[in-house]
Amino acid sequence: MNRQAQSAVLFLLGASLLHAGTTDLYLRYVKAGLRPLLLAAGAVLIATALATAWYERRATNRKKSTEPPTPASPHPEPRISWLLVLPLLALILVAPPALGSYSATRTGTSLQEPLAYPALPATGPLRLSVVDYAGRAVYDDGRTLTGRRIQLTGFLALDRDGTPYLVRMALNCCAADAQPVKVGLTGRIPPVLQPDTWLEITGTYTPHRVKDPVNDGPIPFIEVTAARPVPTPKDPYDETWNT
Repeated sequence: MNRQAQSAVLFLLGASLLHAGTTDLYLRYVKAGLRPLLLAAGAVLIATALATAWYERRATNRKKSTEPPTPASPHPEPRISWLLVLPLLALILVAPPALGSYSATRTGTSLQEPLAYPALPATGPLRLSVVDYAGRAVYDDGRTLTGRRIQLTGFLALDRDGTPYLVRMALNCCAADAQPVKVGLTGRIPPVLQPDTWLEITGTYTPHRVKDPVNDGPIPFIEVTAARPVPTPKDPYDETWNT
């Protein structure tokens, strides 16, 4: 792969990063807070590609004007270097689905104790993330949840014994480190449960909790009073991690 080909690959990679960063595609790879860095990286790659192509062209023109012609002695580039293009094609052509119930049921809940409990509105239903509800239910014993109507959104996962969980994959940085946080469902559960279905759950706090069979981590429950399917959210991951 010569310098011109390298600059073309760099340009395409930078353009792909800019495309992902200016659409919702990047949310399948990294958390929303990293969007500025992703856009900056794409811009740097494009600038590097253009600079490389310009310097290579100028060097070639200078060499042609100052050196006498010499017999051609081609040195073919190793073809294996073109395998570097495969990750680029994957980024351009394949949008990976968000991690779902398959990963959630094979990975233990990764709930961690929150550093703080932000104040909640005094009236109306509480719209909480799965991570926020689980943290308050387990580590604060539901003190801020008792007697309140609560709404959670997540995807459905079924344990080996059929226990339904509402799950959100929480991440620190990117999808590679995403881990599930699970909330068990009890009460008025829909009669037909399809894994990976996204649901908006309305319910109330219950002190019931179990240990995750995968890693013995705590899984709180919510008493469901209503449930309805909802579309997959624009950002399928939960960034509320240790907050």
